[in-house]
Amino acid sequence: MRTEDTGATGHDLRHHGDAEVRDDGAALVDLAVNVRADTPPVWLRERIAESLGSLAAYPDGRAARAAVAARHGLPVERALLTAGAAEAFVLLARALKVRQPVVVHPQFTEPEAALRDAGHTVDRVLLREADGFRLDPSAVPEDADLVVIGNPTNPTSVLHPAGSIAQLARPGRTLVVDEAFMDAVPGEREALAGRTDVPGLVVLRSLTKTWGLAGLRIGYVLAAPEIIASLESAQPLWPVSTPALAAAEACVTPWALAEAGHAAHRIAADRAHLVAGLASFADRGVSVAGPAAGPFVLVRVPGAAGVRRRLRELGYAVRRGDTFPGLGVDWVRVAVRDRGTVNGFLSALSVALG
Repeated sequence: MRTEDTGATGHDLRHHGDAEVRDDGAALVDLAVNVRADTPPVWLRERIAESLGSLAAYPDGRAARAAVAARHGLPVERALLTAGAAEAFVLLARALKVRQPVVVHPQFTEPEAALRDAGHTVDRVLLREADGFRLDPSAVPEDADLVVIGNPTNPTSVLHPAGSIAQLARPGRTLVVDEAFMDAVPGEREALAGRTDVPGLVVLRSLTKTWGLAGLRIGYVLAAPEIIASLESAQPLWPVSTPALAAAEACVTPWALAEAGHAAHRIAADRAHLVAGLASFADRGVSVAGPAAGPFVLVRVPGAAGVRRRLRELGYAVRRGDTFPGLGVDWVRVAVRDRGTVNGFLSALSVALG
């Protein structure tokens, strides 16, 4: 685990999994994007469709905002709806007065990109494969006044203990925890969403992953009222569309939360099947970072660039790993899918490995 000053990034922070399945990749089996397959469900599409009759009116987010806050047992002034978690990263970078931001990598690259775009110099704490990509809170510099970490972390799929992350809190420091994939963890164990006892805590959630709403853009922020007020003041008017508000309200109902919980257990079983299959290639140098807890796994594959190319020829897209700070050219990220899809991928991988 080491700290790195990023005068120049050395990584394509704007590369995301969807790039693997655009244009000539549109017909491929998508194992590159971490959105749950076969979503949004019919009932959610119907709720969104019902909202279209209200498009002539400006969006009114009060009911959805109150529903999201209540889902986490918080007052409404501690919640803010955003156009996806990506907008929240931009708001944090622009609205908060920070001098020494630190991003814990490997992780989703958009937080660092947003900070850099806002004119900040960003330091990195790089977690090591030898440590299982696990957090040592003492590695984060004491003078950092903004710390960003994912949990479970994209792309490593590591679920850090909530207690370890809470140790990063300090007076005068904003601690941003990206929990975009936490609802894919059975029981949401290690979640910090809803906690009010951790000073400076900001939790980001996304509704796009579990519910298949990446094209609709809906997420939210949970934080102290003064932080929420600062972020809200940086938003444009009506930042979240009426259909997205309808989706947000629908996705935090008890019935929807129960469905998400069932999906999390299904993902865990499918992930175990994927990991077991990947383990059969250990004699060819394939290894999985872990234990994995998210709806994706990080895989070390010798000659990954060539393997990715051959997988595409065989009809499968996986996400390159070398655009994540802290990872090299021999890493790929693979989304968890149903057993039939996984079996087809494993067969293709056997061929692609040569």
